[in-house]
Amino acid sequence: MVQKRFSLALHWQILIMLVLGGLFGYFFPNLTRYTNWMGEVFLRGLNMVIVPLIFCSVATGVANVGTAENLGRLGLKTLGYYVLSTFIAIVIGFILVQLLKPGVGADLGLTVPVEDISTGKESFGQTLINIVPTNIIKSMAEAHMLSIIFFAILSGFFITRVGEKSRVVLLDVLNAILDVIMKITLFIIMFTPLGVFSILAKVISQQILIGNQVSEIIGSMGIYFLTVLLGLVIQGLVTLPLLVRVLGRANPMKHLKNMTTVILTAFSTSSSNATLPLTMETVENKSGVSNKIASFTLPLGATINMNGTALYECVAVMFIAQAYGIDLTMGQQIIVVFTALLAAIGSAGIPMAGLVMMAVVLNAVGLPLEGIGLVLAVDRLLDMFRTVINVYSDTCGAVIIARSEGEELRV
Repeated sequence: MVQKRFSLALHWQILIMLVLGGLFGYFFPNLTRYTNWMGEVFLRGLNMVIVPLIFCSVATGVANVGTAENLGRLGLKTLGYYVLSTFIAIVIGFILVQLLKPGVGADLGLTVPVEDISTGKESFGQTLINIVPTNIIKSMAEAHMLSIIFFAILSGFFITRVGEKSRVVLLDVLNAILDVIMKITLFIIMFTPLGVFSILAKVISQQILIGNQVSEIIGSMGIYFLTVLLGLVIQGLVTLPLLVRVLGRANPMKHLKNMTTVILTAFSTSSSNATLPLTMETVENKSGVSNKIASFTLPLGATINMNGTALYECVAVMFIAQAYGIDLTMGQQIIVVFTALLAAIGSAGIPMAGLVMMAVVLNAVGLPLEGIGLVLAVDRLLDMFRTVINVYSDTCGAVIIARSEGEELRV
């Protein structure tokens, strides 16, 4: 008689290790230095495959799209969804911050020193110029995602413009590399539960060791924390499912269930880019989106589609204004909304990048940059939640675009 092996689904493994990691970091903060290496190795593994994955997937995706007309149509649909979903997220945050007024009576003594935000002063125009790389090898080495995506789109487009023999060889090589990268990615994903345990334990222990009890931080910044969290919940459980249902004509609850592992990984890593390999694999294999659509929309989304970050930036800036007792005019409030939209598009898919982009929004309406210190105390915790919305929105976009192209999905 053959005994049946007990197997626990990956998302349950991740959830269990999330809880255990949080408890370990809270009760044994001094011991996390012995487990930090697991999280670092896990993130290094994910980062190792990101650049070749993005280049090969985008280039082959664009080459498979074919004509300039098809590429333009797909690009406009994708960017249209990103702008729409991000704008709705900002409006939700704007309405909530006006209703709940989290900054009124806030404790200005609870601040954290602000460092390294000078890069936030780079203009949006300069961000667009920087998309064109001066040295693509350097851009790949430094993981400048927008430059890599731009070069990959050009490469994929012009692969379709060369002779038949060269086109077939180039596509075969890129697809072969992509197959290998996906195999490596699946191998790394096997270690997600250990990485998640280590990362969350480190985050919690850092707060404990610097004297910040998590409950005290949330308590003193409670209304602000809940305002951002409520906005993210509305965006994730109301807005995005409605968009999937109405625009994508798909089952949003089934898609949400398919994305469980992706959501838990995004929560623990706080990085859209680090989650990207798993996101692509899951969207294709569970929700049934074609590689052509997934390889074009998801790498682009991980870089410029930041629903959660945009909502957070809008709430944070309005909170800072309220905390300092500064009444913003209607014109300034409109500037906050649209600058948050542009800043979110320029926000890199890495942890804490939203703080850098917040400086852009603060500068736009003349608020003090020191105000960022007010929100730093709870930023690391909120970063985990807003990354979930960033990544989940990317997957919803892939489903919507795929359906608009006439694909039959599993949701």
